[in-house]
Amino acid sequence: MTINLICVGSIKERFYTDAFKEYEKRLNAFCKFNLIELKETNYTNPTNSEIEKIKTEEGKRILEKLKKFNILLSLKGKEFTSEELADFVEEKQLQTSELTFIIGGSYGVSKEVEDKVQFKLSFSKLTFPHQLMRVILMEQIYRAFTIINNKGYHK
Repeated sequence: MTINLICVGSIKERFYTDAFKEYEKRLNAFCKFNLIELKETNYTNPTNSEIEKIKTEEGKRILEKLKKFNILLSLKGKEFTSEELADFVEEKQLQTSELTFIIGGSYGVSKEVEDKVQFKLSFSKLTFPHQLMRVILMEQIYRAFTIINNKGYHK
């Protein structure tokens, strides 16, 4: 299986990078992993119309990179336990060879991206920094594969 992660922007803090790379290394035992970082559109104190423009521009970049089965991280998404996420990933392994997770930009994603994805996943109703969310997502994907493969990581 191939896991893709599409992210708008890049990690700037070294401690997030170190944690991300650790889970990326661990994931290699279970799947092929690809990180696709897209350019973030920047405005200083954007107006509402500029925010919509940002979402549209970043959305076009995301749409160009979508793959077979696309999962958007969204506050509007379905929440899973770790075991339920593992079941979801295992089920998708039987249906497709590739899963693509998407973390949008600071202002979210365009309606076009929301409409194009096959699934929306929420980790919480809380808002997390996007850099931290990458690490949380990687850890949960790794945890899902350890559950699927009966490894001792998940307790």
